[in-house]
Amino acid sequence: MGAFITQGIMVVLSPANLLLVIGGVFLGIVFGAIPGLTATLAISLLIPMTFTMKATPALVMLLGIYCGGIYGGSITAILVNAPGTPGAAATLLDGHPMAQQGRAGEALGIATLGSALGGLISALLLIFLAEKIAFVALEFSAQEYFAVAAFGLSIIVSLSHDFLKGIIAGLFGIMVGFIGLDGVTGVQRYTFGSVRMMSGINLIPVIIGLFAVAELLRLVESGAKESKVDVKKINRVLPPVPVLVRLIPTFIRSAIIGTLVGILPGAGANMAAFVSYDTAKRVSKTPEKFGTGLEEGVAACETANNAVTGGAMIPMLTLGIPGDAVTAVLLSALMVQGFAPGPLLFSQHMDIVYPIFAAMILANVFVMLQGLILARPVAKIAMIPQKYLIPGIAIFAMIGSFASSGYLWDLYVALIFGVLGYFLSKMDFEIMPIVLGLLLGGMIERYYRQAMVLAKGDWTQFFTRPISCVLLVIAIGTLLINGYKEVKHNWLGAPKKAEEAKAE
Repeated sequence: MGAFITQGIMVVLSPANLLLVIGGVFLGIVFGAIPGLTATLAISLLIPMTFTMKATPALVMLLGIYCGGIYGGSITAILVNAPGTPGAAATLLDGHPMAQQGRAGEALGIATLGSALGGLISALLLIFLAEKIAFVALEFSAQEYFAVAAFGLSIIVSLSHDFLKGIIAGLFGIMVGFIGLDGVTGVQRYTFGSVRMMSGINLIPVIIGLFAVAELLRLVESGAKESKVDVKKINRVLPPVPVLVRLIPTFIRSAIIGTLVGILPGAGANMAAFVSYDTAKRVSKTPEKFGTGLEEGVAACETANNAVTGGAMIPMLTLGIPGDAVTAVLLSALMVQGFAPGPLLFSQHMDIVYPIFAAMILANVFVMLQGLILARPVAKIAMIPQKYLIPGIAIFAMIGSFASSGYLWDLYVALIFGVLGYFLSKMDFEIMPIVLGLLLGGMIERYYRQAMVLAKGDWTQFFTRPISCVLLVIAIGTLLINGYKEVKHNWLGAPKKAEEAKAE
C-alpha cells in the first residue's frame, strides 16, 4: 500500500496536476463563500470541461473544488451571518458572534485549521479503512437509516433556547419537506395545484432566504450603520496556543463524527455539522456558552463538515453509492472517464484510486495554506459599508438561488422564506430547527415507510436491531430529558419564582 500511496502522491505532485489541485481549491473557496454557489454547482458547471481531459487531471481538479467548496461556506457564515453553503449553517452559531466581538480573524483561523484537519483525518481513514467501513455501512437497512434521521431530529431540542418553539420550528421544517409528490404513492401533497411545487422545495433557496435574505431585512431595518464586525486590525489569525491545545479533542472527535456521517448516504455535511456541534455542547463543562462566540462551536462544525469529504468518498468508490450530492456528481465524472466504482476499481485501477487519495490529502493541505493566507484580505469584506454590502449580498443571494436550479421560482422561494425568517426571529423562534427538519424530514419519512413495508407493519423491529435501537433510545432520551428540564424550569419553577418575587 505504501508504494501505491507514494506513487499516487508523485503523480499529483506533477506540475500540471498540482496547479489543477491549487486552482480547484481556490475556485471551490470562491464558490463556497458565495451563498448558494455550492461545490456541487461548481463541479456540475466544470464537468463538461473534463470530457477532453485525462482521468487523473480531471478528478484531482474536481476533488480540489470539493474540499475548497465545503470550507468556503464558513467565510460568509462568520463575517456576515449568511452561510455560503448548507454545511456552514451551524458555523454561524458561534462564528458570527466571534466576529462581532472583534475576533473575525481568529474565527476564520479556527475554521481553516478545523477544515484542513477534518479533511486530512477523513482522507487517512479513506485510505486505510475504505473497504472495511463501507462493509459496515452496507449492513445498514431502512431501520438504521430511520434511526439515524430520528437521532438527527432530536438535536433540535439542543439547538433551541425554547423547547416548545424549537419543536414547532422543527415540525414546520418537516412539513415543508413534505411538499411535492409522495415518494411511494405519487400523490401530490401541499402543492395547491402548482406544477412547480410538485418537485418539492429546493433546500438552497430556503437556506439563502432564512439566513441571507432575513439578515438583509434586519440590516435594512437597523439602517445603514457600520458593521459590528471590527476587522480593521486583525492582529491574530490563529488563536493562542493554549486555546489550540484545548481544541485538540474537539478537532479529533469532530473529524471522526464527520467521517462516519459522511459514509451514510444522504446525510451530508449539514447533518455532520449539527451532530458534531450538539456533541461538543453535550460534553462541554460550559454548554451555556455555546452560541455566544465559543471557539469549540466553530471548531466542531467546520471540522465535521469537512471530514464528510473523505467519508462520502468511501461508499462512492467501494460501492458506487454517493455519500452526498457532491459525490453523486463526482460519481458521474468518474463514470464518464470510463471507470465503474466498486471492488474491481481497487483491484484493476489502482493507478486511479491512489491519485484520488493523494489529491484528497493535498487538497486539504492547500485549504489550510490558502485559508490562512487569505484570511486577512477576505475578512475585510466586513469593512464594506452596509449601503454597498446590502445590495451586494442581495445580488449574490439571488444569483445563488437562481443558479441552484435555473428556475425563477427559486427566487420567490428565497424571498418568501427570507420574510418568514425575519418575522420568526422577531418572535424569538430559532431558525436552525427549521433547516434541520427540512433536511431530515424526507429522510425519516422515506426510511420509516420502507422499514414498515419490509416488516409488514411491525414497529417493534426498530428496537430488535441493535444499532437502530441504540440510536432511537438516545433520541427519545434526549427529548424526554430536555422536555423535563423545560417543564421543571418554566412550568414548575414559575410559581416558585412568582412567590419569591412577591415576597421581595
